[in-house]
Amino acid sequence: MSQPTQTRVTSELSTSALQAQDKSHHFHPFTDLHSYAQSGGRIITQAEHVYIHDSEGRKILDGMSGLWCCNLGYSQPSIVSAVTRQLQTLPYYNSFFNCSNNAAVALANYLAEVTPKSFNYFFFTSSGSEANDTNIRFVHRYYDLLGKPEKKQIISRKNAYHGSTIAGASLGGMDMMHEQFIGLPYVHHIQQPYWYKEGGDSDADTFGVVAARTLEQKIDELGEKTVAAFIAEPIQGAGGVIVPPKTYWPEIQRICDERDILFISDEVITGFGRTGAWFGCESYSTRPDLITFAKGITGGYQPLGGVAVSDRVADVLTAGGGEFAHGYTYSGHPAACAAGIATLDILINEQVIDYVGADIGPYFGKCCRELAEHPIVGEVRTIGMLAAFELVRDKNARERLAPDGQAGLFCREAAIGNRLMVRAVGDTVISAPPLICNRQEVDLLIERLVRALDATAIEYGVSV
Repeated sequence: MSQPTQTRVTSELSTSALQAQDKSHHFHPFTDLHSYAQSGGRIITQAEHVYIHDSEGRKILDGMSGLWCCNLGYSQPSIVSAVTRQLQTLPYYNSFFNCSNNAAVALANYLAEVTPKSFNYFFFTSSGSEANDTNIRFVHRYYDLLGKPEKKQIISRKNAYHGSTIAGASLGGMDMMHEQFIGLPYVHHIQQPYWYKEGGDSDADTFGVVAARTLEQKIDELGEKTVAAFIAEPIQGAGGVIVPPKTYWPEIQRICDERDILFISDEVITGFGRTGAWFGCESYSTRPDLITFAKGITGGYQPLGGVAVSDRVADVLTAGGGEFAHGYTYSGHPAACAAGIATLDILINEQVIDYVGADIGPYFGKCCRELAEHPIVGEVRTIGMLAAFELVRDKNARERLAPDGQAGLFCREAAIGNRLMVRAVGDTVISAPPLICNRQEVDLLIERLVRALDATAIEYGVSV
């Protein structure tokens, strides 16, 4: 083997040099690898508050909170200090074989104070994907201990996102992902509550009940004695910020209560204040048995995820005996848990959740809904610091601007050109800015988004 001669990557390298090294050695997630190998991509070099900077010197308002995770922005010295102190004291020890560490103990106890009152136990992972893998193990173990080993089937929704491991992607319902692997045979998918795309001529409330009752139909089809759980995001984030009709969740809760199946609320995006409550299930008054969390638990400063386990499930697991043969090397990593503790401190001490629920969330929603008057915006969906904008040519017919989501991608690039980071899901443009934005920053986000919408309308021949 020859001696490595790698060029050290520094901030002094040009964008072209950084791109050349990146595309030569770095495979990226959710990326066209062939295209990226030819053209390279955007290099982010630094960040502060709610802004990111690229290697070309552009200062971009981050309307996506990184990847839905930098909820407190990029300038939180107390989180950095907490991680640094932990690394200096105990950089790592595992949580296997009856071991723990101070930070993991403290974070678990802290989470018991902020999660819904029926949750007192927590299992730590490094991501939401790992947490949803863990949910499958918890669900199957739970019913095995109850003497119901036949209950293995899990129901999810089409166009849902629950991670990108084999188990997480199986739980998810995205066709693009399912085309590239063989999914778990015991996972099944039902209709999503996407009224704007799938509601037809029905009103939203009627559609919400109809969509919810597809869960009941799937349980009957599979046999109630074989169905273990239903997993769903309170709001489908990567699917396009799909905010369900108000009739949807009460009907889902009724079905879960009556049919002896566990409900898993995937709060990787909606947890820790995104909807204006601590958790999305609280915004919709649902009562999950397991809660998936990640992203906002550390504000993106460290990789950390986990499962909040309700007393209903925990009581069975702790009483059943026998080893729970599952875990990860970095479960309860002390530095990640230290970041989680510091993040919860900020959320509580600076009253961030109240700020989202009573102030900036309603203001963001009002500003976003005003864009429904734009010629190419067919619907606006908002809750807390989440928003979606459906792009159309004809509002009454809900006709899209262009095939294959081209208009959404154009609008996203136009927004970035106007120094605003948003995301496109087909012809839906979505935004999830940091929870700490002030009103002036929301105004700036809207101003830059309008420029992108105007440019998109002109590109596709719609008058503005």
